[in-house]
Amino acid sequence: MVTSSNTSTSGVKSAMRTLDLIEYVVAHSSGVVAQEIAAALAIPVSSTSYLLATLVERDYLRRDGRRYFAGKGLDRLRRPHGEYSLTDRARPLIKALRQQLNETASLFVPVEWNMEAVVTETSGQTLRYAIEVGTHVPLHCIAAGKAILATLTEEELDRYFAETRLDRFTEFTICDRANLVAELAEVRRTGVAFTREEHTPGITGAGAAVFAGGTAIAAIGVAAPSQRFTPELKALIVEHLRKSARALSADDADQPEAA
Repeated sequence: MVTSSNTSTSGVKSAMRTLDLIEYVVAHSSGVVAQEIAAALAIPVSSTSYLLATLVERDYLRRDGRRYFAGKGLDRLRRPHGEYSLTDRARPLIKALRQQLNETASLFVPVEWNMEAVVTETSGQTLRYAIEVGTHVPLHCIAAGKAILATLTEEELDRYFAETRLDRFTEFTICDRANLVAELAEVRRTGVAFTREEHTPGITGAGAAVFAGGTAIAAIGVAAPSQRFTPELKALIVEHLRKSARALSADDADQPEAA
């Protein structure tokens, strides 16, 4: 039987091995092969291969033939916080959100009157929602888009309605201006937007805006099959979504507090 103490010790050992491995590779500017790393650090070859593959995938190491070198990911860790791009800062938050909920989580940025998916982590469950990076979706029919619309002024909303159409994607898509405006008022009050099978049949979503300098620059969205979107899951999604949006907006003093 594996005890919590043994599990904890194993986790610390794995972390130490990872750090030792990174430091060993960084110390060899001309690169080093896996067998040498395993022998020098007394790590089983199978474990070494797994750690190396993971670090290469995360860009902390770079592989050239049989040799491993320090990767660009290590440079990112040394950069001042202000030099990180929005997507760089969002990736670990989106990944954590997906792990916490085991539902698909994404970061969207507004492009004209659409939302573009720029970071996405797909649920590991068999029945799940998936969206590819680069996909554009109209603002009015996804939760992340409604979260952005709710931050617009009256003048900006007038321009939005003048320049775009509320196209129907499902029987539940909100295509009436008055109904959409009424829903946006609720989003402003709570800080979280919802869509209920309005773009993709069978999928319900939640979204929250990300702020910089008092302006909404992006939105985080979580989407799940409607049959799994119970009141309990909804409450959990809202809790973690708000935390993630606040974290990504951490330097913004003007971010509104949800009611």
